[in-house]
Amino acid sequence: MKKKVLVNDLMQQGYVYFLTEPIGKNFDPDFKPELTPKEMLELGVFGGKYMTDCKDEFPREWFINAKLSSSKKDISLNYFQVDASMSLGYWRKKGWIYHEDPRGWFQWYARYYMGRRIPPEDERQIKRWKAIQRHISAIEKNCRRGDLECRKKQRQAVLHWAYDSRKI
Repeated sequence: MKKKVLVNDLMQQGYVYFLTEPIGKNFDPDFKPELTPKEMLELGVFGGKYMTDCKDEFPREWFINAKLSSSKKDISLNYFQVDASMSLGYWRKKGWIYHEDPRGWFQWYARYYMGRRIPPEDERQIKRWKAIQRHISAIEKNCRRGDLECRKKQRQAVLHWAYDSRKI
């Protein structure tokens, strides 16, 4: 199985990649996200302003109940209704953006979930995903289990990394 995907959206024109794994399967054994991209979009992440121009690349069902904003970031769409994102410019300045995924980690995750594999980049992104554990530890240390009002910004940030912070 090797399906070709051609991307033409506002941030990428003529980008081609291949899906070599079945959707949602055969993840690196160290990578165990708690939320799918569809679940993340439905919960409300990134102020609803993520991937609004590239719906054709991903399954239609991901967007049926997604909380999206057609014009600009809308924090009220985030699950915890707080801003827990840094700008794309900030991420670029830090060197965290991989050229093939100009929107960042979530774009990488969505493509990985779909079945794209780029071993060196997958390893780098999974390492970054695992580093979010420090935020989970801070929530666990400072909040009563299930107190969703405690550390809302950290909880929202954790959602952005496919961890279900509602369960902490």
